[in-house]
Amino acid sequence: METSRLESVLTLRDLMLARADDNSTAVLAGDRRWTWAEVFRESVTRSAALDAYMDADKPPHIGVLMENTPEYVFLLGAAALSGKVIVGLNPTRRGDSLRADIEHSDCQVVLVDDAYADQLAETGTSVTALRSSGDTWRNALEAEKSAEVPDVSVTGDSLFMLIFTSGTTGAPKAVKVTHEKVAGPSVYLTTRFGLTAETIGYLSMPMFHSNGIMAGWAPMLAIGGTMALANRFSASRFLADVRKYGATYANYVGKPLSYVMSTPQQPDDADNPLKLVFGNEANDKDIDLFAERFGCDVVDTYSSTEGAVIVSRVPDMPKGSLGLPFDDTKVLNPATGEETPDAEFDETGALLNPDEAIGEFANITGAGSFVGYYKNPEAEQERMRDGKYWSGDLAYRDSKGFVYFAGRTSDWLRVDGENIAAAPIERILLRNPAIAEAAVYAVPDKSAGDQVAVALVLHGPLDPDAFGEFLEAQPDLGTKQWPRYVNVVDTMPRTATNKVLKRELKAKGADGVRWEREERGRKYSLVNAAH
Repeated sequence: METSRLESVLTLRDLMLARADDNSTAVLAGDRRWTWAEVFRESVTRSAALDAYMDADKPPHIGVLMENTPEYVFLLGAAALSGKVIVGLNPTRRGDSLRADIEHSDCQVVLVDDAYADQLAETGTSVTALRSSGDTWRNALEAEKSAEVPDVSVTGDSLFMLIFTSGTTGAPKAVKVTHEKVAGPSVYLTTRFGLTAETIGYLSMPMFHSNGIMAGWAPMLAIGGTMALANRFSASRFLADVRKYGATYANYVGKPLSYVMSTPQQPDDADNPLKLVFGNEANDKDIDLFAERFGCDVVDTYSSTEGAVIVSRVPDMPKGSLGLPFDDTKVLNPATGEETPDAEFDETGALLNPDEAIGEFANITGAGSFVGYYKNPEAEQERMRDGKYWSGDLAYRDSKGFVYFAGRTSDWLRVDGENIAAAPIERILLRNPAIAEAAVYAVPDKSAGDQVAVALVLHGPLDPDAFGEFLEAQPDLGTKQWPRYVNVVDTMPRTATNKVLKRELKAKGADGVRWEREERGRKYSLVNAAH
């Protein structure tokens, strides 16, 4: 299969201008509705109102600390039309951390909604704050109701947003997102999946994250479809909202499919308008079960906020595989820069040569659509080495070119002198119907290297004996992959986009472990009854 890098000649300004006289529905939120022509007008008004807060000698950066509201959509449109830059502020960041994000990204003003106004005030930032429901902002908008469309030059290379990485392995970094980086993939996505102006997209993923923008907002803008907004994701409200709005499309990142699957099943779950659910980072079990339960197609892909490495799922791909990478994406040995050898498997599917086959995803042609991190040259240098973009994600490739995720580079475990990857163990554990989530991480061994630890979220009964029996029955689970420590938890520590914060699990080490395997055996015993 030929796969290639996405290309675009459009800007988001072009896409917005195409909607200026479009009277089809653009936004549904609660019981309110806006046409695209109304969204266009609201966006022009906001661009003009923001001009009063912009110092021409400073970057035109506007912080947005909001839930998924129509106001957020209008501000995105304002930036698209005017060349201003939206800084998507993550509300899970607080106090000094949030203030650092605001100041590092050179925000001249921060728009905040009622949900996060107190949180912003607690940062003590000196940057001007405007409450979206406040009189100051409302009066500014009223004064600019007749504003003209901004007369500016915007190119594909123009900056559109700063989107912070999830921060699963360290402090979040502000990724520079250009018009081309959003416009190109949005047009590609709508063409690939046959989305049309009749499509109603349910947007519950946060718009400060790349998935909310590139798989939610931008595709509907590109085709003149409808965005049905949820202030924030709710598993219990998902199906009711889909039915209420008539949503035919939804996007996700991380674990939302798993969360929806954990809600009580009803006999009429498949009686809904959903046709396609698109996202990334779901596991095979949840993809299959969600599609069957709700009667829709689920397409999961691999990508990152930086956007330099892309893998596409294809029909009849092997279980556990991410799919086929684009031609410029390879699995390389980070020490040598050479492509790793093909993975070898035994008759059970167990990986026989992890030390040789597991490498790091890299774009061998350069940065791809990665423009860089804002004011962070050290992080850029870490990503760009020897003319290649290094993703920080581990993977291995089979003889047919299909690639398999093996975790983050920080997910390497060194067990008894061998390198062990976390993701293959997690995939095996998720075969157990009682296990809803599994996160494998390293706990330091008393002598040298690591011990395998796992945090489990259960949605069915499972005790230490049954867990050991399950592992015994998995022919592709290597001896050194057996967890030494098992921590049964109610919820995983997560980022706002549902990625597991393994650094928090690692920081606890073996503290709070509920089950422990004997050092050289396979029997688990209860060591901590508190839960």
